[in-house]
Amino acid sequence: MNGPPPGRRSAQRPSERARRADPARQAAFDTLRAVASQDAYANLVLPALLRDRRITGRDAAFATELAYGTLRMRGLYDAVLASCVNRNLAELDEGLHDALRLGVHQLVGMRVPPHAAVSETVALVRHRVGHGPGGLTNAVLRKVAERDVEEWVAAVAPSADTDPLGHLAVARSHPLWVVRALREALAGRGVPAEQLDDELTALLAADNAAPQVTLVARPGLVDPAELVAAGGQPGRWSPYAVGWPAGDPGQLAAVRDGRAAIQDEGSQLVATALADAELNGPDERWLDLCAGPGGKAGLLGALAAPRAARLTAVEQAPHRADLVRSAVAALGDTVQVRTADGRLVGEQEPASYDRVLVDAPCSGLGALRRRPEARWRRTPADLATLAPLQRALLSSALDAVRPGGVVAYVTCSPHVAETRLVVDDVLRRRPDAARLDASALVPVPDASDDSGTVQLWPHRHGTDAMFLALIRRH
Repeated sequence: MNGPPPGRRSAQRPSERARRADPARQAAFDTLRAVASQDAYANLVLPALLRDRRITGRDAAFATELAYGTLRMRGLYDAVLASCVNRNLAELDEGLHDALRLGVHQLVGMRVPPHAAVSETVALVRHRVGHGPGGLTNAVLRKVAERDVEEWVAAVAPSADTDPLGHLAVARSHPLWVVRALREALAGRGVPAEQLDDELTALLAADNAAPQVTLVARPGLVDPAELVAAGGQPGRWSPYAVGWPAGDPGQLAAVRDGRAAIQDEGSQLVATALADAELNGPDERWLDLCAGPGGKAGLLGALAAPRAARLTAVEQAPHRADLVRSAVAALGDTVQVRTADGRLVGEQEPASYDRVLVDAPCSGLGALRRRPEARWRRTPADLATLAPLQRALLSSALDAVRPGGVVAYVTCSPHVAETRLVVDDVLRRRPDAARLDASALVPVPDASDDSGTVQLWPHRHGTDAMFLALIRRH
């Protein structure tokens, strides 16, 4: 028997009766747990969960906003919870903590009625964490529901007058060191001092806005018009870009068979710039030195094929090399995938390639809107670890390219330590190489400066914050 006997009432209040949490909230919760406990990426975990559990339509959209929005705004939500929980947040069960974050997002970041946000989160906690914390969850979230987001920011963030960056860090939910680094990056690209605060605020807001899915129509395999006819929208900058406004693009035949793929428009632009750069001499051998997971290799391979050029895609990690093989499968023998250390290719194959892409491992600060959990994982110490690798890969690329050939140094980060400082440092030791003006090859306003490099921005261009430097070897 599932309920009390006929004629008798349960001794429990309705809010205390055991029931299962709804599937969308469970999917969001499981995504947060995977991110925290397995170092997973939400944009890989959640779509798989939705497919496996057959969550579609409005429920899938709700789960997506709940999971990604909670991850983006975690810093603010933890500040709110700290003022409502009568113990250190570090003492909470990790699952309970994630469930409370989900509840806060429903209350102050979404249009979920308070009674539903509270009761559903209590149900989630009782079903997935345990019956005991249900009362705590109910009490804490009722406190949270007493204020809206603006009132909570005013209550928990430092004063904007006395600590403007600290205020932004809490209000816009970014670690303070990231806020400082992005401000320095904007200043380094020539933003006047009197405009810095407004630009920084706009950039942080763009990081917290859910990005539209963008597809790449791989040239020679599918025409962008086919994707537009299927429900897409022409891209803003790249001739191969198609915005996908809603639904799972994996349902498209062109995506399933590799003629099209999900790829940010900024990523498309930097790959296209390398393919379009003027060469002195032959144009037959191309190299992607850090190819995983394969998005840029897929576009470069499609651009190489009609020129009878071949692309070698190098990736050190075997599982990422497998991802590259999957990404370029539709291109046949145009692309050869090798599992190797890109730092050694220049020594092993000197002066062998006409075009070389170095999509260097970086902090990922340029893709925080797509990978919201990255802002909480990275630390300033990561930059010190990545810097020698970035320099070694660029040096290897310059060794691997032939005289007259071109190297593209790319990062998905605007941080000066990962962009211009790397290029300047390597070129100081390379009298056989010189920077080219990349601005003419990336037809986007407000993206270049007198260095000849290109820096894209989410708040200006609607792309990830991709950096591009083109270098020719003499």
